[in-house]
Amino acid sequence: MTENFNSIYSHGFVRVAVCVPHVRVADPEFNTRNTSALAGRASEAGAAVALFPELGISSYAIDDLLQQEALLDGVLAGISQIAVESRQLTPVLLVGAPLRFENRLFNCAVVIYRGQVLGIVPKTYLPSYREFYETRQFSAARHAVGGEVQFLGNTVPFGNDLLFRAGITTAGDGVARRLRSTEGGTGGPKGEFILHVEICEDVWTPIPPSSYAALAGATVLANLSASNITIGKSLYRKDLCASQSGKCIAAYLYSAAGPGESTTDLAWDGHALIYEDGELLAESERFADHEQMIVADIDTERLAQSRMRQTSFNDAAALHRSQLEAVRKVRFDFRTPGVGASADGRDSNACPQRLDRIERQIERFPFVPSDAVRRDEQAFEAYNIQVHGLMQRLRATGIEKIVVGISGGLDSTQALIVAARTMDRLKLPRKNILAYTMPGFATSYGTRTNAHRLMEAFGASGHEIDIRPSSMQMFRDIGHPFAEEDPEYDITFENVQAGERTSHLFRLANYNDALVLGTGDLSELALGWATYGVGDQMSHYNVNASVPKTLIQHLIRWVIATSQFDEAASSVLQSVLDTEISPELVPGDGSEDGPAQSTEAKIGPYELQDFFLYYISRYGFRPSKVAFMALQAWGDRSQGLWPEFLPEHKRNEYDLAEIRKWLELFLFRFFQISQFKRTAVPNGPKVGSGGSLSPRGDWRAPSDSSAAAWLAELRQNVPGEL
Repeated sequence: MTENFNSIYSHGFVRVAVCVPHVRVADPEFNTRNTSALAGRASEAGAAVALFPELGISSYAIDDLLQQEALLDGVLAGISQIAVESRQLTPVLLVGAPLRFENRLFNCAVVIYRGQVLGIVPKTYLPSYREFYETRQFSAARHAVGGEVQFLGNTVPFGNDLLFRAGITTAGDGVARRLRSTEGGTGGPKGEFILHVEICEDVWTPIPPSSYAALAGATVLANLSASNITIGKSLYRKDLCASQSGKCIAAYLYSAAGPGESTTDLAWDGHALIYEDGELLAESERFADHEQMIVADIDTERLAQSRMRQTSFNDAAALHRSQLEAVRKVRFDFRTPGVGASADGRDSNACPQRLDRIERQIERFPFVPSDAVRRDEQAFEAYNIQVHGLMQRLRATGIEKIVVGISGGLDSTQALIVAARTMDRLKLPRKNILAYTMPGFATSYGTRTNAHRLMEAFGASGHEIDIRPSSMQMFRDIGHPFAEEDPEYDITFENVQAGERTSHLFRLANYNDALVLGTGDLSELALGWATYGVGDQMSHYNVNASVPKTLIQHLIRWVIATSQFDEAASSVLQSVLDTEISPELVPGDGSEDGPAQSTEAKIGPYELQDFFLYYISRYGFRPSKVAFMALQAWGDRSQGLWPEFLPEHKRNEYDLAEIRKWLELFLFRFFQISQFKRTAVPNGPKVGSGGSLSPRGDWRAPSDSSAAAWLAELRQNVPGEL
């Protein structure tokens, strides 16, 4: 182990805090005391950044009092005190204050870390409309003459063109180590902690300073704001922060003034927000009468991966190269909690709050949101994407009939639902769905019964073809021992049955002038759990090609919950959901009514495998990080959100050993032995933002690659024996 597996900082996460202190109008001493107290709380939480509101040391709405010498002296004393106290604290502090330089007064953000003022950022755009008249007291950043100022006895970078670039040191095996350096790169080995600061109005402009900062490499964008509240403003404020974080592929931290600000003419709601790439991670209570601090963990590695993949982001950076070259980088060494000593030499290793629990929601089912409203919206979209894809293929070919194999399992059920909706939309009879169930040597009574009930419930032309005679002929032709009643249940035994089913479907399609509808899903493609060629890997068009198993389960549950079909259909759909997932290719001993084989016992729980698939294929995360995130999501069933429709007995949890075991299997199957099957997949619509594995779309890879690099990273950096 070269790093501390249990620390969020070892996996590219950076903890941030946004603080809303109680202030007193024009009272720097009181405001300093409260700011320092919240900074201490942020440090106890293990934060790397603590953001405070605009002009928080003086308070914001004090108009011409900002130009009073006594107040400015009190502000300087407060900043000096905070700087001294910061020696014992973990976060970079972003504190708002009115400061005088070059015979001008600037509305500033003071960036403080471990006793040092790293830089001072003046506000770029000063509002002088409606209730704001900041140009009466302040000068804008563009009026500054020099790029440095003398402040508290030191020369300090000054300007709105500053990026604060962290090199991160963490602890591994009890020894302080340099985990990653962000020198000279635009995508460090585990993401980058590069901070930019702007102030309130700056983000309300057509091109905020943070836009250029993000193009220059900043991943954490912070906004010190006062931002009074009027009816409806909070929603626009959230849209603004969400949009800026999304467009910049960055985190966006926003603070607003809270209790104690002057209400002479304005009101304040203390709104604090943390966004990452358009997604809200944390939000404060509005109109609270108490101080607040919200905390979230920013995934800088995810941001780096997204920027690397989104070529238009880098094209924009190239287009604005001249502006980006003017950006100045302030480099500093950031010590994560538990590492190093404070500036005065005192030990600062202790951090009261452990960093092994992540401060953000990690969905157990990344393809299925836990929020009911979003989940229903996505179910509606998923079905319509599948249906419209199939409609267009039928129109383009002039074919009006579909041949589909119905096993009584999840995937063929989903394909049948889509086929039924497609026929309805095309105003064709559902009898044009030529559905066949094809029992073999291990087909159970339950799945066979479900298959017939499904075909009847959805109005398809239902048929049954026993594939055992043709399979036996194949066994005789190739000399397989089973032809002589020798129970040799090898891979050939299994694939002969899969091949016979597919062969029948294609010939039935020829005979009936129909199209073979594929049923295999994204999870099976990822794991190579499909018979190649003349098998379930092949079809004319596959509506499930980019739909993972966990999403198919949800979509069927949604059909039931929203009564998309009648009670008979809903009843059999529930029976399908309750059936063990199995290929049903190897006979059992007859002691049980259900399937003799369990797919998940062989290749792992689909809920874990889909989790691995999402983060490895979409973001390219290291296996150790995926294991850490899986442990956060699945390690304790009592924590976090569950989809409300999931029964209690299906709410599972997994320890690190189990996660490591199934992740190792996933890596081997995904990277080394199954790509050749994905290289030749049939056409099918991309459904989810998690992507697809089509070689014409989201995933292009060689069929003869090795999994060694991924397996080595997992074995080296994830503790525990298998």
